[in-house]
Amino acid sequence: MTVNRTHLIAAFALTVALTGCNVGPKYTRPNVPAPPAFRGADNADVTSDPKASIGDQQWSNIFHEPELQDLIRTALQNNYDLRIAAEHILEQQQQVRITHSQEFPQISVGGTAIGADIPALSSNNGSSGSSSSGGFNLSNPFVTGALSLSGSWTPDFWGLYRRQTEAQRDLLLNQEWAQRAVRVTLVQQVATNYFQLRALDAQLTVARDAVKARQDSLDLTRKLETGGAAPLSDVRQAEQLLYTATAEIPLLQQQIQQSENNLRLLLGQTPGSVTHTDPTALAPPPSDLPTGIPSQLLERRPDIEQAEAQLMAANANIGVARAQFFPSLSISGSAGVGGSSLSQFFSTNAFTAYGLGQLAQPLFEGGKLRGQLQLSKDQKDELVLNYQKTILGAFRDVSNALIAVQKTRDTRIEQEKLVASAQDATRLARVRYQGGAASYLEVLTNDSNLFNAQLSLVTAQQNEALTLVQLYSALGGGWQ
Repeated sequence: MTVNRTHLIAAFALTVALTGCNVGPKYTRPNVPAPPAFRGADNADVTSDPKASIGDQQWSNIFHEPELQDLIRTALQNNYDLRIAAEHILEQQQQVRITHSQEFPQISVGGTAIGADIPALSSNNGSSGSSSSGGFNLSNPFVTGALSLSGSWTPDFWGLYRRQTEAQRDLLLNQEWAQRAVRVTLVQQVATNYFQLRALDAQLTVARDAVKARQDSLDLTRKLETGGAAPLSDVRQAEQLLYTATAEIPLLQQQIQQSENNLRLLLGQTPGSVTHTDPTALAPPPSDLPTGIPSQLLERRPDIEQAEAQLMAANANIGVARAQFFPSLSISGSAGVGGSSLSQFFSTNAFTAYGLGQLAQPLFEGGKLRGQLQLSKDQKDELVLNYQKTILGAFRDVSNALIAVQKTRDTRIEQEKLVASAQDATRLARVRYQGGAASYLEVLTNDSNLFNAQLSLVTAQQNEALTLVQLYSALGGGWQ
């Protein structure tokens, strides 16, 4: 049967046009109004230059301690969470490839062959010169075979497969942003653990200095008690002071070693020690930190981008669910050659071909298709809320970090004044006690106040140093 070439071209053009149709809504980003400025920016030592933000800078430009830089660099190379996130990207890339393959025809080639050798039994009549036992002679082999090429294709008239591929690509984008989020979190965790280690080191130094001073005080009190100038109760109070400080040392050493183990896990290493000796680690953060403007967070925070990628995938899945309401056409065909000899393979009579088209239209699914469509819409609505919540959470994180920048600085300044006052009060109490003008209870009280104030000062210094980490992470630090 002859097919008119014009009709064939027209049918092909119609198929291509129909396969370019995508049902389902087009994605539009939900509107989330951003405040004109971050709350707390007017009180902290920061600037709101829209062209600059520490979130745009690499971590090496923010954390200048060589020890910390080495730790972060090692963590970025070896951390298992980051490597797992990279594997998730590779897995999703293959999922995109698998889903995208549905848009193309599936073609396969196959062949069959049957061969047999038929033995012929001949008797020994004495004239052949062969042995009298008889034998088998091979004759008349029978061989047949076929070679076929088959293919099938379901044209994507309504964009079902294209929407599925779009959803998988959005999920790939989600995994890429998830990896960046892991990277930002990893830098934050390493820096936080490092500053905590340096704070524990400083508290251990305070405890050891207190042990030395209190041991000297105990020795003096014992001499006074031996000479009859002080009661035994003073010795016991001096011992209480000493043992309070000595009991603090093993607790701090425990926390230091456990913190080192936690840090080594972030580095992808077995438990052990790490280097943490930089004396300037707990120095106050620099002033005039640029933060940018709130609307920039929508393009810089990996968790916001990740939430939007999930929303885009959910929007594409609505198109997937809607496309299943429409008819689907499946086309399949096969062609082949065959025969009982090689020469027959290329004979016109040996060629066979067939084609089959199948059109299916869902009529009754018991509410399944409508349920799938409504489910996809509800899932998108949920992810819209999650996207909006993530943005508001980002604004909160930056605001909290900015407030902490100023308030922890104020706390540290006041704590320094408290330590200075406690040091002088302790000095005066010891002088008064040695002169007999005060009981040892006054020394005990003032010395305990000084010890607690010194430990609290280290905590205040640690909290102030961590505000730089918190602000950098809240602004999407290192997102590029």
